[in-house]
Amino acid sequence: MSTALNTMIVGDHGRPVVFCHGLFGQGRNWTAVAKALSDDHRSLLVDLPNHGRSPWTDDVAYPAVADLVAGRLAEQTDGEPVALVGHSMGGKIAMLIALRHPELVERLCVVDVSPRPLALDGDSPFARYVRGMRSLDLDRLPDRAAADQALVPYVADPVVRGFLLQNLRRDGDHWRWQMNLQVLGDKLDVIGSWPEVPEPPYRGRVLWVAGQRSDYITDADREPMRALFPAVRKVVIKNAGHWVHSEQPEAFLATLRVFLAD
Repeated sequence: MSTALNTMIVGDHGRPVVFCHGLFGQGRNWTAVAKALSDDHRSLLVDLPNHGRSPWTDDVAYPAVADLVAGRLAEQTDGEPVALVGHSMGGKIAMLIALRHPELVERLCVVDVSPRPLALDGDSPFARYVRGMRSLDLDRLPDRAAADQALVPYVADPVVRGFLLQNLRRDGDHWRWQMNLQVLGDKLDVIGSWPEVPEPPYRGRVLWVAGQRSDYITDADREPMRALFPAVRKVVIKNAGHWVHSEQPEAFLATLRVFLAD
């Protein structure tokens, strides 16, 4: 895989913070958080492989992706250890970077995901999102509003539809998906998985953020998480679902600020 992942830098001084987005997201999803931190931190927003403006690949297995992202971090930070923040799929990637490349990670924040497999294929919401996006006839699509309306039977929440449609781009007279919808949709089972971890535990500080209304983290995840990350501390954000940082931005940002400052 190429290491030429697309990144965006927010802020010009302070300790580095790196953000990894979730499935069907982009690095810029973290822009508001990064701007809010810019007085004290310079942030690197990464477009993960097959997302945003980063290259497309055939391999979405987590160890390979984690190593690819780690290589990009080392290039852009000159090897300086970073605070690494990852949500959902990006949280799994961030966990594996910390485990496989601990010298690159000074501290870790994992947002609403745990080190266990999740069923993203079949009848899961993400599988429905894929079916909805694939149902659009991009050659005959008149505008973004028509795309939004066509997704309603598959994606009831207008906020989620808006999130997905950030990936829809117009090139001349044609629409296209900026992300690699074919590979991501075909490999939801791999994206939902969690690999065997032969590496020793990561001993740095870890903040584990859960949404109160989300079911992505359960009580059964505590021991596996602590086994891999002994210094983990869990925080539950009230009135938040899976997209914690967008549903409760002020509470999430306050929590993250404390973690980055201590």
